[in-house]
Amino acid sequence: MYLLAPEILQDTRDLSPLISLGGLAVGGFLWALGGWGFRFWLVLVTTVAAGILGLYYGPDFGMQPLVAGLLLAVSAGALALSLVRLVLFLAVGFASLWLATVLAPGWKEWIACFLAGGLVGVLLFRFWITVLTSFMGTLLVGYSLLSLVARFGWLDAVDFTTRQAPLLNWACAAATVLGVLVQLLLQRRPARAAEKPRSRKKVEAT
Repeated sequence: MYLLAPEILQDTRDLSPLISLGGLAVGGFLWALGGWGFRFWLVLVTTVAAGILGLYYGPDFGMQPLVAGLLLAVSAGALALSLVRLVLFLAVGFASLWLATVLAPGWKEWIACFLAGGLVGVLLFRFWITVLTSFMGTLLVGYSLLSLVARFGWLDAVDFTTRQAPLLNWACAAATVLGVLVQLLLQRRPARAAEKPRSRKKVEAT
């Protein structure tokens, strides 16, 4: 299993250094701050993507492209947060089901495992978003960094990722965990800063 796939690096190593640097910047942002303001980015990406799909496929259903794009964009943007919870429920549910089949093949309570995993995914919604953004940022930084290094001829990225796959997988896992810790730490600071004025007001009121 390759988290940093040599096949992808075969293509990305020829990208412009500016694109690789942009990937590093975006990946670093996702790694450290991806869970902060994710609702805005989620709604924005969903709205734009749905609008583009509406413009492209609207005429196939007998609609004006602009009307189809606008209606689909507004609808997707309004439902984005609800849909992502449904997707998260299904994703964590199926992941729990797969994990149960690996750890306990003889256990037959598949439906209970799926539903319990899905509920855990929804209840820990913010945590899973933090994990996902940290993981995506880690991968983006890894691909961008290796592509940039390969672009300047400092390293054969394809051969390196093929030979050092286990090491890179563990490095990505460690970087993801570190990114989750960084995001949780950064998310707590504004909360603590907001609690201080409240505590002062309570003291003054008493």
